[in-house]
Amino acid sequence: MSTVRKTITLTDQQDGWIKAQIHAGLYTNDSEYIRDLIRREQERIAQVDALRAALIEGENSGPPQMFDARAFKARMMTGAHG
Repeated sequence: MSTVRKTITLTDQQDGWIKAQIHAGLYTNDSEYIRDLIRREQERIAQVDALRAALIEGENSGPPQMFDARAFKARMMTGAHG
């Protein structure tokens, strides 16, 4: 995988935070910390997108139907999932 060199500007507080994470042994350098933040944000966005898709699927699945909790529990107890 190729890499691209970037220059970023941080506040003193942000720089101190990154240095503290490195000092705590969580990361070996600034770049590793920034890459981890980007990976986590990518994962978070993927989770939000999946949730949005599930909500849209639910909205498009038709009108709501009454839920019978007793019948559901009975089906789960007998192993009948249909």
